[in-house]
Amino acid sequence: MSRLAAILFVLAANLGVLHATFAQRATSAKPNVILIMADDVSWEAFGCYGAQDYETPNIDALAASGLRFTHCYSTPICTTTRVKLMTGQYNFRNYTHFGYLDPDQKTFGHLMQSAGYKTAIAGKWQLNGLYNSLPGHDDHSRPQKAGFDESLLWQVTTGKSVKAGGGERFWSPPLEHNGRVVTVEENHGKYGPDLMCNFVCDFIDRSRQEPFFVYYPMMLVHDPFVATPDTIGNSPRTQAANKAPKSKEARKANFVAMVNYMDKIVGRIVAQVKAIDQLDNTIIMFTADNGTNTSITSRWKGQLIKGGKGGMTDMGTHVPFVTSWHGTAPPGVVLDDLVDFTDFYTTLAAAAGVTHSRPDPFDGRSFLPQLQGERGIPREWALCHYQPYWNKKPGQFARTGSFKLYRDGRYFHVPDDLVEANNLVAGSAGQVGEKARRQLNELLQQCPPAATVIGKRETKDRPVYPHWKNLVDPND
Repeated sequence: MSRLAAILFVLAANLGVLHATFAQRATSAKPNVILIMADDVSWEAFGCYGAQDYETPNIDALAASGLRFTHCYSTPICTTTRVKLMTGQYNFRNYTHFGYLDPDQKTFGHLMQSAGYKTAIAGKWQLNGLYNSLPGHDDHSRPQKAGFDESLLWQVTTGKSVKAGGGERFWSPPLEHNGRVVTVEENHGKYGPDLMCNFVCDFIDRSRQEPFFVYYPMMLVHDPFVATPDTIGNSPRTQAANKAPKSKEARKANFVAMVNYMDKIVGRIVAQVKAIDQLDNTIIMFTADNGTNTSITSRWKGQLIKGGKGGMTDMGTHVPFVTSWHGTAPPGVVLDDLVDFTDFYTTLAAAAGVTHSRPDPFDGRSFLPQLQGERGIPREWALCHYQPYWNKKPGQFARTGSFKLYRDGRYFHVPDDLVEANNLVAGSAGQVGEKARRQLNELLQQCPPAATVIGKRETKDRPVYPHWKNLVDPND
C-alpha cells in the first residue's frame, strides 16, 4: 500500500504541475510586447540591411529569428514620429509643437492598460512641452498620465542645463523615475543607457506572471557622439564626458561605438526575456525614429550614405524594422510590405485583442497577420505629413515601395535615386510608374493642406484636422 500511495502522490504532484503550467499559460495568452525605438539612426547602420561600418549581431539575430521589413517609414525628426507612433494618427490630426504630446491624446500606453497589460516606458521622453513652456510642462506625472505604470526617463521636466537641474543623457544623467527626480549627483559615474536597460530588464522580470508592454525609446544614438562604457576607459564619467570631440573622425568613431553598444543593449533585453522563459510569448520589435544625423556618413553596400535626419528623402524617413515572435513568426523572412508608423498602434491593439472602435485611431493597418505567418492586407501606400515647427522645411508626400510623390508634384523612383536628383516629369516614369503617380496624386488630393511655411517656435495658432476622413480604409 505504501508503494501505491507513493505512486499516487507522484501522479498527483505531476498533475498539479501540469495544472499550474496550464494556468500560467492561460493567464498569459496575450503576448507580451516590447517595442524598442533607437534615436537618430537608419537602415545604413545595421548589418542585416547591408551596413559595412557597424556590428549589430543582436539586431541581426532578431531579424534572422523573425521578420525584416524593407519598407518602414517614419517622419524626419523625433517628436513628429513619436506622436505619430504613440497615438496611431497622422500628424495633421494632433501634432502642434516640437517636444510636445497633447496630454488629452490617447496613447498605446492607455490602449495596453485597458487590455490588462502592465506598462512601462524607459528612455527619452521630451514630450512635456519644455521648449515652449506649455501648460503642464513641469508635471512630473505626465508619463503616468500617458498610460505607463512605471517609467525611467530623460527630459521630462528638465532640459539640458546642469545649472537648472538638468543635463545631458549619457554620463551621470539627470533622470526621472516614476515621477521622482534622480539628480546628476545621484547618478554620478553611471551611463544612462545602462540605467534604462537595467530598469527594463527588472520590469520584465517582475512582470513575468502577467502580460506586459514595454516601450523603450532609446537615448542612443543621438548626439553628442561620446564614448560608451566599452570605449571610455579610465576617463572621468561625469557630465563633462558628454562633450563630443572636435575631430570629425573621433566623432564618427564614437558614433560607431554607440551603435554597437545600442545593439548590445537589445541583446541584453532579449536575453532577459529568454531568462524568464517568455520568448515564445513575447513580440519584440526594433525600429528607429528617423534618419541618421547629417554629420555622419556611412558605408552601405559599397555606397557612401550621408545621414538625412530632418529631411524628407529616404535617408530621413526610411527606417529599419525587425520583429521577432519566437515560435509564431516565421524565421528569416524578408518582407517588402509597407509599414507606416501609424500601423504600430493598430497592430498592438490586434495583438492585445482590443476590438477597434471609435474614437480609436484609424490611420493604421495591422501587420499582426504577417507576424503570424499570414499574408495579411498590406497597405498600398505610406504617407508623411511633415510640419515640425522646428526650423526644418515642411512638406507632404505619399509613396509606394518604389515611387514617391510630393504634394508639390515632384516625383521620384527612389531605389535608383536616393538623393532625389532626377524629378520624373509626367509621362517619363513608365507604365507602372505613371499608374502609381495617378494613385498617389489621388490620395494626396484627399489629404489636408500640405505645410508650406517653416514654423516659428512661438507660434500658438497651429491648425490640426482631428476629424479628417479615413484615408486608409475610406469605407470604414
